[in-house]
Amino acid sequence: MDLFPLWLSLRVALSATALTLAVGIPVALLLARVRFAGRGLLEAVVVLPLVLPPTVLGYYLLVVIGSRGPLGRALAAVGLELAFTWWAAVLAASIGSVALLIKSAQAGFETVDRQLEQAARTLGRSEWSVFWSVTLPLAWRAVLAGAVLAFCRALGEFGITLMVAGNIPGRTQTLPLAIYDRVQAAQMDEAHALALIAVGIVVVLVFGLSRVARLRY
Repeated sequence: MDLFPLWLSLRVALSATALTLAVGIPVALLLARVRFAGRGLLEAVVVLPLVLPPTVLGYYLLVVIGSRGPLGRALAAVGLELAFTWWAAVLAASIGSVALLIKSAQAGFETVDRQLEQAARTLGRSEWSVFWSVTLPLAWRAVLAGAVLAFCRALGEFGITLMVAGNIPGRTQTLPLAIYDRVQAAQMDEAHALALIAVGIVVVLVFGLSRVARLRY
């Protein structure tokens, strides 16, 4: 059995989760702490990937990163290509999963006692230091939950990935795409084995998350 799709999916999911953390935590903190014009619109944009058909998201992403798109042309000018590479799969997985991280982290940041943060500021801590020493340690369970859910969602991403990265064996074929291929080819034993691997990974992660959630501070 070819395990390349498994290793590629794990690499894509890990990379996508790192990207969603880098982008999602600042957005979650902004939504949790700041009231501004357009906040409702930003929240709507955040949840769009959860409700729009993946093919629609994939189409518009391909319009942006394809050879005729603005980002695609800019990258081509420096000799780089994004569409139909595994990096396109990372971008697709990030877009599909970032809302899970943002909403979970936002809920966690909203529960942090602001007086504790203010106390740290009166002791001379910078905003950066307050975030790392007070805010994040108090909201880490919610952030971790969002990261695990985002990883699981990225691991199972199918529609957006198919549109922007394609289904190229040995290059961009992730685990969900490989399962689809095996079913189409009536290779049900391999499809079953790959599906069990995917289910096993998600079950272990969700079970581990539930155990962590029961830990006391």
